[in-house]
Amino acid sequence: MRTSMRAAIATSPGLPLVISEMSIPKPQPGEILVKILACGVCHTDLHAIDGDWPVKPRYPFIPGHEVVGVVAALGQGVKNFREGDGIGVPWLHDACDTCEYCTSGWETLCASQHNSGYSVDGGYADYMIASAGYATPLPLDASAPELAPILCAGVTSYKGIKETEVRAGEWLAVCGVGGLGHLAVQYGKAMGMHVVAIDVAQDKLDIARQAGADLVIDGASELGVRQLLRETGGGVHGALVTAVSTQAFAQTLRLLRRKGTMSLVGLPPGEFPLPIFDVVLKRLTVRGSIVGTRRDLAEALEFALDGKVSASVQHRRLEEVNEVLAELKAGKVRGRVALVMDAAA
Repeated sequence: MRTSMRAAIATSPGLPLVISEMSIPKPQPGEILVKILACGVCHTDLHAIDGDWPVKPRYPFIPGHEVVGVVAALGQGVKNFREGDGIGVPWLHDACDTCEYCTSGWETLCASQHNSGYSVDGGYADYMIASAGYATPLPLDASAPELAPILCAGVTSYKGIKETEVRAGEWLAVCGVGGLGHLAVQYGKAMGMHVVAIDVAQDKLDIARQAGADLVIDGASELGVRQLLRETGGGVHGALVTAVSTQAFAQTLRLLRRKGTMSLVGLPPGEFPLPIFDVVLKRLTVRGSIVGTRRDLAEALEFALDGKVSASVQHRRLEEVNEVLAELKAGKVRGRVALVMDAAA
């Protein structure tokens, strides 16, 4: 077995990643060494590399948290995986398992959690360490690049939809049809909802149509907003906001019908105004949603493995990672990008 691996390393806030050789880590008790086949590139990776969130990563570190691979070695005590198994490693690397959130099925709120590619080294590499209790089994015949985004974009959009409490037959708005949004449209349809997709870019609205949206609306058009209100019978029952725009947050609240819920997963800097009168009199709910639990991930993956949800994925090489990140920052990525480690892109 090899003793060294390639890794794309963040060395300082805002600087390009450095691709270099480093020793392959060894799994400790309860850990798994994963040979990485593909790692999705997420907008969160940009925040990690630039260090622009309140909780700062420690440099140097390896980004990446949408990992599909194969079990290469097991640490002492690991019983739920065997060498050669397919494995997925999500954003939630591990949590304490003992706090009130962990013991009530809300481990994503654990204050002691560690996150892949942020507080522990992630998947922009040939190998990484995973926690046996938080990694997820995957079939080896699944396409690694196409499945990788489900580990974050998929489960995040799926959980966000659940948080809207929209039921089958009701209207769901998806605001922002990027990497998360194009999956959210598919999840909403697979869950039996009527879906309206909102964006300001025509090419993204085209993607929403291809993903099965019942209605597509130009968010910059007041006529489009009126059309939405008319065709949904007075507004949507729930809305998922994936757009990285405070303006989109404020606008989407207007689209809710009485007793509606808006679920927020986009993380733009700044604040947005909350009209207290409307929120109180219409009994509106504004709710944050952060990725998903292990149960949510299993459900999100089931939709994908059944062929009901599929990510639009561009294959790129690890050596192209800085180009990919620049394209993502400039808004030039359509769907998702997966870095393919073991084969030609």
